[in-house]
Amino acid sequence: MAAGRRGRIRTLAVWTAAAALVSGAALSGCEAAPGGGPGVASRPSASPSPTPRPTPAWDPSPASVAAVGDSITRGFDACGVLADCPEVSWATGSDARVNSLARRLLGASALPARTWNLARSGARMAELPGQMAAAGAKKPGLVTVLVGANDACRGSADLMTPVSAFRASFEEAMRELRSVSPKSQVYVSSVPDLKRLWSTGQGSALGKQVWKLGVCASMLGDADDVGAAAEERREQVYERVVAYNGVLRDVCAKDRLCRYDGGAVFDYRFTGEQLSPWDWFHPSTNGQGRLAEIAYRIITS
Repeated sequence: MAAGRRGRIRTLAVWTAAAALVSGAALSGCEAAPGGGPGVASRPSASPSPTPRPTPAWDPSPASVAAVGDSITRGFDACGVLADCPEVSWATGSDARVNSLARRLLGASALPARTWNLARSGARMAELPGQMAAAGAKKPGLVTVLVGANDACRGSADLMTPVSAFRASFEEAMRELRSVSPKSQVYVSSVPDLKRLWSTGQGSALGKQVWKLGVCASMLGDADDVGAAAEERREQVYERVVAYNGVLRDVCAKDRLCRYDGGAVFDYRFTGEQLSPWDWFHPSTNGQGRLAEIAYRIITS
């Protein structure tokens, strides 16, 4: 074969191979995108979604209990007049008659070494962030929360804590806890039905005399007055407690380690036997035991 002809053949072969390589590369990098025409470069595929973290399992046997809240958790008026009685507290008390939540969970021998009652009689929701910070510092397995009655129990219905402020304080309290103790479980009790307590205690002449001293005046003031204005006032307090419980439910639901009682305490029908014989408002020793039963059932379910 002549040299010129062989040269033309080799040149043609090189160009053919180059064209094939370019064509293959173009096909591999230019696909028709969904909704687009041919020749549009495909976008890089999205990175795989991260594997969701499993929800922590609820531990029905926490190793320690811290309690925050108000006079109910302090056992106020359960043992004597105008006095705290923390040994009968539904949450952390040692009295066998109550068989408190902590006693049921930890056993009597563990009390009080692994329990802390940080509640304060008279406390309102605004105080809870500080109590929660103190509770978190103990790194408890469980924190119990029962607060809100004093936010509704004011000198008049107009002085009740606004729902927005109640929510802001509870959210702050949960943040305070989580900043120091992210693994603590939380049990949140609903606020009791104050209107039902008024209805129950109304049958006690002694109770009504004590109420005149200013016990929850927004609800219990002028206890025998069933006129339209008094009924409207009591309904205002009732609706505010319902709203508070809605806040407790909603804020708790946003925390993976929080359980709300579902309104169990609000729905509980306290009898005269379960109310303090001194004020017919706070739980008696018997009533404290009923609160402990409700909490234990929900925490261990």
